[in-house]
Amino acid sequence: MDFNNTNDAVTRRIKAMTDRIHNLKTHDLYFYNQPVEEMLPGNKVLVRGREMGMYASYSYLGLVGHPRINEAAKKAVDKFGTGTNGVRTLAGTLTIHTELEETIANFKHAEAAITYTSGYATNLTVISTMMGRGDYVFSDKINHASIVDGCLMSGAEFRRFRHNDMEHLEGLLKNAPSDVAKLVIADSVFSMDGDIIDLPKVVELCKKYNAWLMIDEAHSLGVLGEKGTGIEEHFNLYGEIDIKMGTLSKTIPSVGGYVAAKQEIITYLRHSSRAYIFSAALPPAQAAAANEAFKVILDEPWRLERLNQNTKQFIGGLKSLGFDTLLTETAIVPVLCGEDDMAFAMTRECQHNDVFVLPVVSPAVQEGLARLRATVTAAHEPSEIERAMDIIGVAGKKLGLVK
Repeated sequence: MDFNNTNDAVTRRIKAMTDRIHNLKTHDLYFYNQPVEEMLPGNKVLVRGREMGMYASYSYLGLVGHPRINEAAKKAVDKFGTGTNGVRTLAGTLTIHTELEETIANFKHAEAAITYTSGYATNLTVISTMMGRGDYVFSDKINHASIVDGCLMSGAEFRRFRHNDMEHLEGLLKNAPSDVAKLVIADSVFSMDGDIIDLPKVVELCKKYNAWLMIDEAHSLGVLGEKGTGIEEHFNLYGEIDIKMGTLSKTIPSVGGYVAAKQEIITYLRHSSRAYIFSAALPPAQAAAANEAFKVILDEPWRLERLNQNTKQFIGGLKSLGFDTLLTETAIVPVLCGEDDMAFAMTRECQHNDVFVLPVVSPAVQEGLARLRATVTAAHEPSEIERAMDIIGVAGKKLGLVK
């Protein structure tokens, strides 16, 4: 394809993006896709030969590099090798896959569980397998892109309710035909804002209007609940979620996604969802690492206690400096910047002072709501958090974001 002699829609989209990236790089404002040379103790990373404090990590409990988890992965390689023989249904299922799914089911207080090779694929395949033409899906306005894509792929009637607005959700449910299948789906902790879905009200509405309930726990596993088992524990609403989805690549330092549910649902997904039937199984090391990680969470409760302390310190400190952190109450802490240019400039100032944060800009968030999407973990020391806040504060004052 000759980009110089073509002006179709695809070419224009590609050119618009490459021009935007070129402009950012020219002005030292592009910090995406930076190769991390080494993971260092204490949630630090080596980038371009510089040691930086990591504040963009999803490893909320600091389990990356945990000796027990590493050892489990190594043993799995020695026992099973580095890959599988194909898809799970045919020759790809290993005993470690079965063990992992049993561990997840127990952890999530469910009858059974199924795993997939990515969190994105999990939402895509589960929603599109459960729902179809003529059904109705109701999705929070700021749900993760994988949820949106799964809803669109299903072919069901797609309705989006205003963020965490239960009155709006009820209106949509009330207006849907009473004799159709209905699914309400939401993030537990919203990935860009850090706030929590109003689960008690969602459960009440699903019962009232006879709707299935699916909750994505990508950012609540290991974060919510006294033991870190998630949003059901947080609200003491065990057994009220029909489809408990989560990832194995955030708090759990591996890769993949899962669903925990009643046995009948899991059996259906295992024989009907395309991402399970037509995708190769999780590599043995990753399955073993995830399996051990769930056990470590329960064995080391001090990690969640530390995370909660660090979260309060980080949110409270940034607010005291004059930053708007929206409605977050979790380890995801948005630092509202407004326009995209301000978010890019704030990132530059922080990165130049060895604080690894990244901007989230349009279209990932609404125009005018660009932000630093900062995170804290159990691996951060209070003094390190103080330094990071100092750097962010100095950057905010220099750029006129705060006084």
